[in-house]
Amino acid sequence: MTRTGLTTALPAAQRAPRERPARSGFACSECGWSSARWVGRCGRCQAWGTVGDPPRSAAGVPDAAARPITEVDAAAGAAVPSGIDELDRVLGGGLVPGGVVLLAGEPGVGKSTLALEAAAAATGTALYVTGEETAAQVRRRADRTGSVHDRLYLAAVRDLDEVLDQVERVQPSLLVLDSVQTVTAGGVEGGAGGPSQVRGVAAALVSLAKQVGTSVLIVGHVTKDGAVAGPRVLEHLVDVVVMFEGDRHSRLRLLRGVKNRFGPSDEVGCLDLDESGIRSVSDPGHLFLSSNPQPVPGRCWTVTLEGRRALPVEVQALIAPGSSGGPRRVTTGLPPTRVSLLLAVLDRRTGARLSGHDVYVSTVGGLSIREPAGDLATALAIGSAAADVPLPPGVAAVGEVGLDGEVRSVGGLRHRVAELARVGARRVLVPARRSTDEAVPSVPGCDVVAVHTVHEAVVAAQRPVMMTGGRH
Repeated sequence: MTRTGLTTALPAAQRAPRERPARSGFACSECGWSSARWVGRCGRCQAWGTVGDPPRSAAGVPDAAARPITEVDAAAGAAVPSGIDELDRVLGGGLVPGGVVLLAGEPGVGKSTLALEAAAAATGTALYVTGEETAAQVRRRADRTGSVHDRLYLAAVRDLDEVLDQVERVQPSLLVLDSVQTVTAGGVEGGAGGPSQVRGVAAALVSLAKQVGTSVLIVGHVTKDGAVAGPRVLEHLVDVVVMFEGDRHSRLRLLRGVKNRFGPSDEVGCLDLDESGIRSVSDPGHLFLSSNPQPVPGRCWTVTLEGRRALPVEVQALIAPGSSGGPRRVTTGLPPTRVSLLLAVLDRRTGARLSGHDVYVSTVGGLSIREPAGDLATALAIGSAAADVPLPPGVAAVGEVGLDGEVRSVGGLRHRVAELARVGARRVLVPARRSTDEAVPSVPGCDVVAVHTVHEAVVAAQRPVMMTGGRH
C-alpha cells in the first residue's frame, strides 16, 4: 500500500487540503473538472470528495472497470476470525477485509477494552488509534488485560490526516479508531463530534477500507436514548453496527448485532468483563435465571431467540398496593406496551383484579425480551405475584397471548423447549394451536403441556410437577 494508493483512495472532503507533489489525472467524478493537484472540493460544481485519480489496476487498488462475476475472487472477502469467539458469532464469522464495523455503547460499558482485545488478537498487524486517552494509558490497560504484543501499534492522535499518516506507515490489517467522535477532519465544518465531522471521518475510513482492504473497527458513542450518536448516515456508511450493552455494576455484557452486510443481523454474543479483560461466555444458559432456590411468588421461566441462539430467561413480577397518585407500571427488559396488554388480559380473562395495584415486571440478568414469545411466562409471573402463590419449581412457559386470552404459536418451539429442559425446566407450557402440523415437542425428563388459553395455562402451571417426562 503506497502513499499514492492510499491518499487517492480517500474522499477529499475528509482531508484538509495540503501541499502535494504536482501530478496530472485528478478529475471530478461528477462534472469531469480536472486539476493538476489533489483538492478537497471541485472547482466547477463545488462538490466535496469527488476529485480523485482515475481508476487504475495497481496492486491493492481495485479496478473500477466492470468484469464478469466469474472473474471476481470470492475468497478475498472471506471473514477472518477476530480471536474473540462471541464477537465472531455476532459478526458472522469474523472481520471481513475491507469491512467497517461500528461498535457503539454507553460510557463505561467496556467498548475500549473490547476494541483493544480485538486488536491484540487480530491476525497480522493492528493499529489502535485513540483520541480519548494517551498511549501510556492504553498501554496500562493492555498490561492489565494481557493485550501486549509486538504486532499491536498505538497512536494517540485526533487529526484525520495524522490517522491516515499512521496507517501509511504501519499498513495494518486491522485499524481501530477509539472513538470517531474525537477525530477532526480538516476542511470540514464543525468541531469534533459534530454531525459533519463524524460523517466526514467515517466516510474517509470507509473509503480507506474499501480501497486498500484494511478491516476497520470504529468505536462510537450513544445518546441518552440509546441510539448511535451522530448523523443517521453514519450507520448507513458502515457495513456492520454492533451495540455493546450491559449494566456497569454487573460483569455481564451483551454484544448485539443491529446491521450486518456479511451475516445475520440479529445475533447476540455474551461476554464476561472484569479487571483482567473480556472473556466469551459460550454457554449463557444460567446467566439469566435466578440463583434463589426457594419458591417465590412472581417467577416464571421462558426462552427468547436471538438469531439462532436460544437464551433462557426468568421473568419476575411484584404486585404492591396502589399509591394515591394512581397505579404504577414499571418494566425492565420487557416492552411496556406488552405488559399493559397482558395486565388487561389477566384482568378480563382470568378474574385477576390488578387495575388498582402497582405492578413491577423485570427480567433477570439485564436481558431484554423483544419478541411476544415471553407473553405467557410474563402473564404467569404476574398471576403468581397477584395471588401470592409461587409456581412449582421448574415451570416455564413459551407463547404469545392475544387480547382474547388465546395462547398463540411462536417459531422455533422445539428448539426453545429443548433449551429449557437442558437448564432444568421440568414443565413447559406451550401453545396448543400452532401454525404448522408440528407435534407438541417431547423431551425426556420434562412435561410439555399444550394450553389453549391463558386461563388454562394458569391452572396447568399450578399443578404439581411430575418427575416423569412426556407430553399432555
